[in-house]
Amino acid sequence: MQIGIDSYSFHRFFGETYPGIEADPGKRLTVWDFLDHVVSLGVGAVSLESAFLDAGDTALIDDLRRKLDAQGLERVWAWGHPRGFRSGQEPAAMEDARRSLRAAQSLGAGVMRICAGGRGTRMASWPQMREALLPLLSDLTREAQRAGVVLAVENHIDLFADELLDLVESIGSPYFGICLDTANNLRMYENPREVLRKLAPHTKATHIKDIIALGGDPGTIAFWPSVATGEGLIDMAEVVSVLRGVNYGGVLAIEIDYLAPGQGDEFAALARSVTNLRRILDGQPALPRG
Repeated sequence: MQIGIDSYSFHRFFGETYPGIEADPGKRLTVWDFLDHVVSLGVGAVSLESAFLDAGDTALIDDLRRKLDAQGLERVWAWGHPRGFRSGQEPAAMEDARRSLRAAQSLGAGVMRICAGGRGTRMASWPQMREALLPLLSDLTREAQRAGVVLAVENHIDLFADELLDLVESIGSPYFGICLDTANNLRMYENPREVLRKLAPHTKATHIKDIIALGGDPGTIAFWPSVATGEGLIDMAEVVSVLRGVNYGGVLAIEIDYLAPGQGDEFAALARSVTNLRRILDGQPALPRG
């Protein structure tokens, strides 16, 4: 398993903020700045969010591949932020997904994380949502197989663990699996340990995310903010153990979405996250904060 950073961790620096709870940092990062920072942290992989890049810019994708190759960085390409196919209600998103699939192939990414939907896009019933999603995901999987890219659908605060398993089993392809976000299903009131054990055998990519509960409205991200890996509610030692147990060999992509107050900035939280995840991989406890 290779420690990596998901570029969404710096979403504020790429121009996106959560309205009402996040401030603009007052400066911007380029993707090149991001990659330089990843290298400075000494990690070996990245997950690149297409929301902050032009997947149709072939020159950019070629330049990125050369940079990643030169730095020896493993890579995941990520499509679908913030709501992907809107739980099957936006089939027109397929063209953008295909564009990202071509970019993933050109980038040399063996895995493309996708979002079926997002917070707030769920339909009234799972059978209804399943019927809308399956044709889209099946079609994209067939194209992914031709491109030699594995799709990894994320538990994106839109799907329960058993629903994800239903999709994986229904599609039944080695080119379709799961991007396991370690925290998102807790935000849906599912037990993260049970979710981990159900989804780990089908995991092709990860978001290593730790969160705490602050209070307020539990239906909002402000209730469940991110903290540095190993400093929150998620048992990261168990995450590592279970993934090792199923022979997961992909990227452990650290991700921060809304960073909890008092955590410092994203740079500080990610530095602690990398240190703690290295310790956990070595069988040591995360360092106490402070």
